Amino acid sequence: MLTKTLLILLALIALAVPIAASLGWLGLILSSTDSPMPLHRAISDMAWQTSTDFLLVAIPMFVMLGEILLRAGITERMYDGIVKWLGWLPGGLMHSNIGSSALFAATSGSSVATAATIGTVAVPQIQKRGYNEPLFLGTIAAGGTLGILIPPSINLILYGLLTNTSVPELYLAGFLPGFVLAALFMATIVVLCLIKPGWGGESLRYSWGERLHALPALIPPLGIFLVVVGSIYAGIATPTEAAALGVVAAMGLAALNGKLSIDMMRQAIEGTMRTTAMIMLIIVAAVFLNFVLSIIGLTQALTDFVTGLGWSPMQTMLVIVAVLVLIGCFMETLSMLLTMAPLITPIVVALGFDPVWFGILLMVLLETALITPPIGINLYVVQGIRKSGAMMDVMKGALPFVVTMFVMLALLLIFPQLALWLPSLFY
Repeated sequence: MLTKTLLILLALIALAVPIAASLGWLGLILSSTDSPMPLHRAISDMAWQTSTDFLLVAIPMFVMLGEILLRAGITERMYDGIVKWLGWLPGGLMHSNIGSSALFAATSGSSVATAATIGTVAVPQIQKRGYNEPLFLGTIAAGGTLGILIPPSINLILYGLLTNTSVPELYLAGFLPGFVLAALFMATIVVLCLIKPGWGGESLRYSWGERLHALPALIPPLGIFLVVVGSIYAGIATPTEAAALGVVAAMGLAALNGKLSIDMMRQAIEGTMRTTAMIMLIIVAAVFLNFVLSIIGLTQALTDFVTGLGWSPMQTMLVIVAVLVLIGCFMETLSMLLTMAPLITPIVVALGFDPVWFGILLMVLLETALITPPIGINLYVVQGIRKSGAMMDVMKGALPFVVTMFVMLALLLIFPQLALWLPSLFY
């Protein structure tokens, strides 16, 4: 059944069917071939329930936050500021893609918004600076994944709600792995550019005076981070309300920069609606597909397979990781989280693993799914910003960072304190 599901999905993608339609059609095909019930009749009810979830209101809010920061020139100045500090490394602006994504992730909470925002600023630099295009695009896609690991993260909030795990502890646990992963991404760029010097584009050099002059450009994103995350930790706002506070703060920064206008807000709202519509369509299709997979027993079959092996806790965990990597190849990340977290977390806890630690491990697995061909959403986001060229370029450029994420998974498995150290200091 799993093989048939994967083959059908690959065929739909090979026919260039859009990802939301591919997931929806896959659900309809499996419903008609493997279910005795007409599951398609549940689509309208599921679409309504999914799209009216209060937590999902945070998605357009975080997207709008990114749109305002971009159109107010804040993101571009932040990117230029990071260029002056990281541009001297082998790979130049590709390090700025990772650094800017890490900083923007601390204000956004959304991987798609992070990839879209940084990509809009960075993509025009490819031809101008002579970079290897696939690798440059891969850094944008990979850097964008940091949005679901570095707080504030919508996915960590959802995991906490689904598994009854403390969200503040999860946020603390996500800080160190998030920045370690960003450092590993940068190390990957350095290694590749040392092996292939022509991939790194032109060399960039800046004086210490220029670097110090660029520091004020990094303050606004940090201020947004304090507003969003600080309001949650202070108990002032829920995550959705904190996202709205972030939008208000971004509008205030735009006003201070003289960029706030009706026309700018109209463009920001239009961009938000386009991105949100794309995300919600994928989510609705993915939720329906997950519903079908659950009804026909595929999800339960995978769970039974893992628990029935009779292996040691670590061996079983490795199987769980392998299964989730496989699932992530053909399932949208939010849908994967909603389906798998309630099923697998009790198994993990029964094996003696910490649910906070597993939450961070799961986020890295979800990040891997974001850039794993053929369904990685960030790959499609970057290709959409690029607007021309083969999709295969983005996939090829992202593959080295998939390997880097496997290294991060290994570090979390070998050194669980990487995620648990900060929470242990506060709780």
